[in-house]
Amino acid sequence: MLIFSIGIYLLINVAVGFWASRRVHSTQDFVLAGRRLPMGLATMVTFATWFGSETMMGAPKEFIEGGFLNVIEEPFGAALCLILVGIFFARTFYRWNIITFCDFFLMRFGRTSEFVSAVMIIPSYFGWIAAQFVAMGIVGQVVFGLPLSTGIWVGAILVMFYTFMGGMWSVSITDFLHNIILIFGLIILAIILFSKTGGIAPVTSQQPADFFRITPKEMSLQSYAEYLAAWITVGLGSIPQQDIFQRVMSSKDADTAVKSSIFAGGLYLTVALLPLFIALAAKTLYPELMNGDTSLIIPNMVLQHAPLWIQILFFGALISALLSTSSGAILAPAAVLGENLVKPYLPNLSDTRLLLVIRLGVVFVTFASIWMAQTRQDIFELVGESSAFSLVSLFVPLTFGLYWKRANAVGCMASMILGFVVWVLCAFVWHTTFPAILYGTAASLLGMLVGSLLTKKRLVDLPDVGMGRAA
Repeated sequence: MLIFSIGIYLLINVAVGFWASRRVHSTQDFVLAGRRLPMGLATMVTFATWFGSETMMGAPKEFIEGGFLNVIEEPFGAALCLILVGIFFARTFYRWNIITFCDFFLMRFGRTSEFVSAVMIIPSYFGWIAAQFVAMGIVGQVVFGLPLSTGIWVGAILVMFYTFMGGMWSVSITDFLHNIILIFGLIILAIILFSKTGGIAPVTSQQPADFFRITPKEMSLQSYAEYLAAWITVGLGSIPQQDIFQRVMSSKDADTAVKSSIFAGGLYLTVALLPLFIALAAKTLYPELMNGDTSLIIPNMVLQHAPLWIQILFFGALISALLSTSSGAILAPAAVLGENLVKPYLPNLSDTRLLLVIRLGVVFVTFASIWMAQTRQDIFELVGESSAFSLVSLFVPLTFGLYWKRANAVGCMASMILGFVVWVLCAFVWHTTFPAILYGTAASLLGMLVGSLLTKKRLVDLPDVGMGRAA
């Protein structure tokens, strides 16, 4: 019955993809859902940005092993990201007629900066999408008894199919349905475990000292450097990401874009705490589950100790989270590929042909991510590296391009290249004691300041509205 129910659920997702494909008539429909999403849909689709494998499996594992300090990056940093986007970025971006945030680099810094930003952002998604595919493979392993690699392939092809068909319309409608199941399933499971444990106090009283601290235990430079890195990896590093941009920009107006992003951040922080409590309650009630892979503590607890209807609800919620996150994440780099790497060099490319290019990009991104999922299977590590990639190369030029008039193309190029190179050297060559992401971000900031100030070339101010590629 569990397998049958999950199978029906997956077929519904495919049907939604077919339905959504009937609403796609242009590139803007495919990438931004025609910029027509009302508040409810816009909030739900933005909320679903990060609620995936790390929230449901990676963060609970880290939490039960080390408390709140182990999960600053997720969910706290992820919620911070959505709120910051709403406050500082959403309204400004919405007023421009652009499809990707790499279009901003074209408008602000020129064609070369657009190209480099696109080259930087596309591979940054592979690790994030791969993490969702690995989690899908684990679900296939636990529920269906499939080999991990087979589960990865099946889940990836399913998501690729309905994203290919309906684009952001498909993502939006399925996200709305997924999130209802997700929130309802997690609340029901948390209530049941709450009653079994006798409340929160019996669970929290068994945890070691400082388990619930949210500030570093030691007053040392190293501790606070790691703490800062945890906050900004996703909190700032995910701001210059196309999937957040296109989810927020799919709103029907600028006010909806701002409010939906802020509401999504608050909703995310609230709902994302539920898997942490569920994992902690499972550890308390069934300590034998700690002997295996602790990232599977919640799925194993549900399979071994929950009635069938709870199993259906939970795995429906888990699959919902994975499908929602991975579908939007696949669409994002595919849009950048078509809009910023192919279209500029084929000026006579029609909108119909561009739409085909982006759809083919969906296929390319999916298979590249499958390859990474097959070779590397640490969910928390894959997600962290993905966000670090964009933080050290794109956050500084994006932010300074918006808020500093002296920023110019030289500073932008220096910021992107220097930040990325320093991060790679510190993370993979020198293995520095301080978090490599701090060195990379500092180098990116230095490149922007020095490059812009030395050349003293100021770009023309951007107008408030009406600027797109054609302008």
